[in-house]
Amino acid sequence: MSAGWRTLLLRIGDRCPEYGGSADHKEHIETCYGVLCREYEHSKDAMFEFLLQCADQLPHKIPFFGVLIGLINLENEDFAKGIVDTTHANLQDALHNENRDRIRILLRFICGLMCSKVVLPNSIIETFEALLSSAATILDEETGNPSWQPRADFYVYCILASLPWGGSELFESYISIRRHFDDIAFSVFETDEGNSPNKKDFIEDLWERIQVLSRNGWKVKSVPKPHLSFEAQLVAGVSHRFSPISCPPPTISQSSSEIVKGQEKHEADLKYPQRLRRLHIFPTNKAENMQPVDRFVVEECILDVLLFFNGCRKECAFYLVSLPVPFRYEYLMAETIFSQLLLLPNPPFRPIYYTLVIIDLCKEWAYVKDLPKWAPQRVFVQEVLEREIRLSYFDKIKQSIEDAVELEELLPPKAGPNFRYHSDEGKESTDGHRLSKELVGMVRGRKTQGDIISWVDEKIIPVNGAKFALDVVCQTLLDIGSKSFTHLITVLERYGQIISKLCPNEEMQLLLMDEVSAYWKNSTQMIAIAIDRMMGYRLISNLAIVKWVFSPANVDQFHVSDRPWETLRKGLQAAKEASEKAARELEEAKSIIEIVDGQPVPSENPGRLRRLQARADKAKEGEVTTEESLEAKEALLARGLEESKELLRLLFKSFVEVLTERLPPISVDGDVPNLRAGDPNVNSAARDPEATTMEIDNENGGDNDSQLNGQNKKISHNVGELEQWCLCTLGYLKSFSRQYATEIWSHIAMLDQEIFVGNIHPLIRKAAFSGLCRPTSEGETRGNNLFGFGMLNRVSHFVANAKQDKSIKYKVG
Repeated sequence: MSAGWRTLLLRIGDRCPEYGGSADHKEHIETCYGVLCREYEHSKDAMFEFLLQCADQLPHKIPFFGVLIGLINLENEDFAKGIVDTTHANLQDALHNENRDRIRILLRFICGLMCSKVVLPNSIIETFEALLSSAATILDEETGNPSWQPRADFYVYCILASLPWGGSELFESYISIRRHFDDIAFSVFETDEGNSPNKKDFIEDLWERIQVLSRNGWKVKSVPKPHLSFEAQLVAGVSHRFSPISCPPPTISQSSSEIVKGQEKHEADLKYPQRLRRLHIFPTNKAENMQPVDRFVVEECILDVLLFFNGCRKECAFYLVSLPVPFRYEYLMAETIFSQLLLLPNPPFRPIYYTLVIIDLCKEWAYVKDLPKWAPQRVFVQEVLEREIRLSYFDKIKQSIEDAVELEELLPPKAGPNFRYHSDEGKESTDGHRLSKELVGMVRGRKTQGDIISWVDEKIIPVNGAKFALDVVCQTLLDIGSKSFTHLITVLERYGQIISKLCPNEEMQLLLMDEVSAYWKNSTQMIAIAIDRMMGYRLISNLAIVKWVFSPANVDQFHVSDRPWETLRKGLQAAKEASEKAARELEEAKSIIEIVDGQPVPSENPGRLRRLQARADKAKEGEVTTEESLEAKEALLARGLEESKELLRLLFKSFVEVLTERLPPISVDGDVPNLRAGDPNVNSAARDPEATTMEIDNENGGDNDSQLNGQNKKISHNVGELEQWCLCTLGYLKSFSRQYATEIWSHIAMLDQEIFVGNIHPLIRKAAFSGLCRPTSEGETRGNNLFGFGMLNRVSHFVANAKQDKSIKYKVG
């Protein structure tokens, strides 16, 4: 075997040339173990580190690495004990550094080591108990802080998520006992009044899957059990104790107010986000048929591969399609990848990464052209094509869909300016044409901004008015800067004062954005860029951007185009970055004063310290200047925070106004309208579930490639245009609330007092509060806390029974 031991470790479990294309896992392990034994004396330190690295970065192969370590343990107990001790130290560090992925994978790893008789089962139970105890303390009103339930949920999730990899060995005798009776705690989801299965959150869902797994005798098809083939050998090895762990203490709440608790929960959600929010694209009768826990395990493996091979496109694709599971999972893989791409507020990695991974999974979307213009599938394809053109060019993208020519009608117009005063021969010359030509001559003649402003004041405004002057000046300057982004920046830098003089108030700034939109009507990207740059040069206020986006012409486009939303996103992001920059500069100014005064300034960045020291040395000659600088920066930050407050007030006020005008009213009985119920005028045949789903390749034959074909679609769209507008706008309200949750929580008291009051429509409140992960009522808060305690009690009951059962033992095959 020519392959080195590192390559054999990396490829173990794969059907690959290193193992002769064989899929026999036992043969793989024996081959790899033989090579490791031969190289052990020369490379044991390197093997030690590489095995740990493999378990960390290829966690879907942990069962194989566990067996190898178990076999090594038979001959070299110190090596295996070193693995256990190092894993313990790594887990302890991960807990205190809040490294979520490392905690999750290390718990899975010690379960894999236990299966191969390297770690004692009781010490794993003690580890679980420590995590459960910490979770319970967090949820305690007196000693903990229930706002940090996301951390408690994460600990419980880690315990449950590790059970498919070791539950059979860990709970073998306990499961055989509890199989003979029903415990109400384990059937809560089916019997609790008002607790619909469709309302389970991620932890509830995982808990139910683990229960099903336990009732089925811990049979997990998706987790390889290579240790069973070596059990007679492994049982002779010495099992090592995994030392107790300590969890970081709970963060004590600083206040009992609802707002402070909400802010703390938001911080906890940011540190312990939910790893997966399932996205069901395919109907259940068409997707792969697998047990609930197998679906969870495959999702975990797919997410692990995406995590550790981010940036390595080929390796990621290789491992995604070669997971060691005995069934098909193409559709589940597509759903999982899309769920990450669409994860809010942001995907874990850059969207282009997911795009490269799924590029071969989907094609032939031509059927969407027959859907209404507001149908989300049609809008999705339309926006994807528009963004592809941004990254390439029109003719290239048009050529790329030549096999689906029907999609050509969804292509945007070929990008290019729409100059109102273009001088064509034979075209009638107006005052606008004449003045625009004269302005071009002044720019080419290097006239100053003052000269041009005087010309506008004397030649245009007295005769034609300020709005006409803005029209001519804006159109002409945009045309001069239309060749490239650099040209646009140059024009705004040199002649921005002219535009600023013409747009002293929000009314004129709204007209300015209308002019930009008219000139670049064929390019959504250039509209967003031009308005963004104008905001950067303070030619347009962020408040004016919000008002423009919510103007009637743009509101009518909310559900059929991303154009107004992209402009709004850029405006909000620019405002956020400006506030963050002001805060950083103020902090630096304070640090400089501390250095001048001889006080130590803590910093983990030596470069920052040197920069601050240099600025402090220059400031020592004149402390008054430094103090004045600090006051200026404090004023700048205060202005930024006030602008942010006004921006959020206007944003939510605008959302509430346009939605209130269009949302269906609440019924007399208080029922909230169901926007997805469809148009009552659509006949029942059009609502047939079979007529609203995609036909995908035959699971038992036919098209067996990994592509999800778009042929033989029978699609209808029975949601009316008004309902789709409401759904889309509510979705964006939720999206903005989630994306800017940190800024919103800073001003939530003001929003509660001025916006979320009175008879606000419940769908508006629900969308905004959902984006903030904020309960819509006190009862919901109380219910969430009660569930947290209930879940902990059930899991604790499960773990405690396993520990008390003295008959836990290894089964010899």
